[in-house]
Amino acid sequence: QVQLVESGGGLVQAGGSLRLSCAASGRTFSTYAMGWFRQAPGKEREFAAAISRGGGTTYYTDSVKGRFTISRDNAKNTVYLQMNSLKPEDTAVYYCAARRGILAAATSAEYDYWGQGTQVTVSS
Repeated sequence: QVQLVESGGGLVQAGGSLRLSCAASGRTFSTYAMGWFRQAPGKEREFAAAISRGGGTTYYTDSVKGRFTISRDNAKNTVYLQMNSLKPEDTAVYYCAARRGILAAATSAEYDYWGQGTQVTVSS
């Protein structure tokens, strides 16, 4: 079974930056589209960003567009989420997800594998 392990979360001041990493096990990483979701306290899990399996196409939810960048390094079996200009409302547990297929997707039901999550806290 594919395992996803997030890292890079922590506490950062508003306006600061943070980079999350998601390391995937196995030899089929390049066959998966990847995504990042987040869940704030008292809220439902929501889509943040996604990337196609080749890395050529990316999608973002409006609230992070222009501030977050998703990327992947298939040689390292790793997907990244670079987060700049962080706001307190970005505070959430961030989850890495993998989807069998080429296209990125924005709903959790379309993903097959999930990481355990990493906490991101943005202070004002």
